Amino acid sequence: MEPTLLLIIVVILILSVIIHEISHGYAALYLGDPTARLAGRLTLNPLPHIDPLGTIIIPAILVLSSAGFVIGWAKPVPYNPYNLRNQRWGEAMVAGAGPLVNIGIALIFGLLIRFGDVLSIVSIGFYEVASLIVFINILLAIFNLIPVPPLDGSKVLHALLPYHLALRYEALGEFMARYGLITTFAFIFIFIFFLWPLFFHFVSAVFSLITGTTLF
Repeated sequence: MEPTLLLIIVVILILSVIIHEISHGYAALYLGDPTARLAGRLTLNPLPHIDPLGTIIIPAILVLSSAGFVIGWAKPVPYNPYNLRNQRWGEAMVAGAGPLVNIGIALIFGLLIRFGDVLSIVSIGFYEVASLIVFINILLAIFNLIPVPPLDGSKVLHALLPYHLALRYEALGEFMARYGLITTFAFIFIFIFFLWPLFFHFVSAVFSLITGTTLF
C-alpha cells in the first residue's frame, strides 16, 4: 500500500471513529447526561479519544503485517445510563447514535459520488477520497452494530430483548468484560480470519447501493 494512500486511510479512519464517539456523547447529553461533556470528550481533538489498543496497536499490527485493511476504535465516550431521561430506550439510543452518524456521513459522500456529474464534480482525487470515506464509515457502522458486547449493537439488541433474555445477555456482557483483553483478541482473530470475507462482501454491496459504483 502506498504511504500516501495509507496516510489518507488512517486520517479518515481516526476522524470517522472520533465523530462516532462524539455522537454517543451528544446523544447522551441530549437525553440528560452531561458526563461526556464534563469529561472533555465532546471534541474533535484526537488526544482525549486515543485508545492504546484500538487506536495504535491493532491498526499498527494490521499495517505492518500487510493485512490489506485497517480497523480500529477510539476510547469509548463515558456516560451514566442512570442520568438518561428515557430509561427504557436511552442506552440503545446512545449506542445507535454512533453508527447512525457514520451511515449519515456515508450517505452524504456516497450521493456526491452518485450525482457528481450533475454537480459538476470532476476531480478524480475527490472521488477516490470520497470513496474511502464512504467505505470506512459503512464499515464502522456495520461493524459496531454487530451484537457482541461491548459493541453498540449489543446495547441495541439488549433493549429489544424480552426481560428474561436480556438478563442472560447481560451475563454474557459481564463475562466478556471480566476477561476483556482475552475476549477482545479472540473476537478480532475470529473476525479477521473467518468473518472478514463475508463482512467485506456485505460492505461492498452497501457501498454500491449508495454510490451506484463498484468498490474502488
